[in-house]
Amino acid sequence: MGTSLGVLLDEMSLDFISHDAEHVAAMNEAGALIEGAVTRCVKVRAKLPSQMEGKYDIVIFAVKQRETRAAASFVRPFLKEDGALVTVQNGLPEGELAKVFGKDRVYGCTLSWSAEKIAPGTVRVTSDTGFHLALGAYGKGEKLNDIAALFSHAGNLTVGNLSEIRFAKLAVNASFSTLSALSGMTFYRLAKKQKKLVLLLMREVIAVARAHGCRSLPQNGYDLIKIFDGPFASLLLPIAMKRYKGTRSGMLRDIRAGKRCDVDFVAGAAVAAGKRAGVPTPMLERAVALVHDVENGLAEIAPETLELLK
Repeated sequence: MGTSLGVLLDEMSLDFISHDAEHVAAMNEAGALIEGAVTRCVKVRAKLPSQMEGKYDIVIFAVKQRETRAAASFVRPFLKEDGALVTVQNGLPEGELAKVFGKDRVYGCTLSWSAEKIAPGTVRVTSDTGFHLALGAYGKGEKLNDIAALFSHAGNLTVGNLSEIRFAKLAVNASFSTLSALSGMTFYRLAKKQKKLVLLLMREVIAVARAHGCRSLPQNGYDLIKIFDGPFASLLLPIAMKRYKGTRSGMLRDIRAGKRCDVDFVAGAAVAAGKRAGVPTPMLERAVALVHDVENGLAEIAPETLELLK
């Protein structure tokens, strides 16, 4: 996701920082390439973390959430004292980042599209949603206008209440990404074949969001509360997800690669937020536990695994 966003911001003066040496070498040699909904290749400056120097005005943070604390501590000396840290991670990452950078230096942005690296230097956009971004400030937001001016180059940008922006994306990720990791199914197939299960998880997140003061959950110009917490939700769900026919969870890719996934920081973040607000989230808790069973070899990635949640 960081690479795709960076390519969309190619008019800006950016450095691409990655631990993946092959990815860095390929980008420096042939440029960073995105394929799928659009095809674009731009010449970039790519570096390994060990090659970083100087201080940046803005750092865009796109690491896996289980790496957040270590990566944030590493990056902090490279951010100017009046600089901004913008996280495009999923979940509710700003609180942890505020412990390192301070609340007023942290901003959050959600991205509407999905992407995966298919080769060194090459990323495929797997959704057909266009490029929508939603930006908000975790603290005072003194740099919000400057960041908005930058991010508007990447696509259709809205600026708003960060809590509502975060919970809107979390409602999608905690349901579709989690169920995709368990079943191997695409988001669109889940929307067609597992409507009831998707909506059960999504509505638990919506209940948590309301308890945290969210009046709406804006996503790509729509309010998810009106769409998915109403009587016509099961009819609208496949329509809303039609453009995600090729999208599978990044957590699924991690599990298949033998890695621990970020479920504790996505669906698990909704569970934790529910506990803080006194809102029960039994289906989300069962889904998180089942993902760990899959990671540990106690259950398999298959559509039939979803029956264990019912």
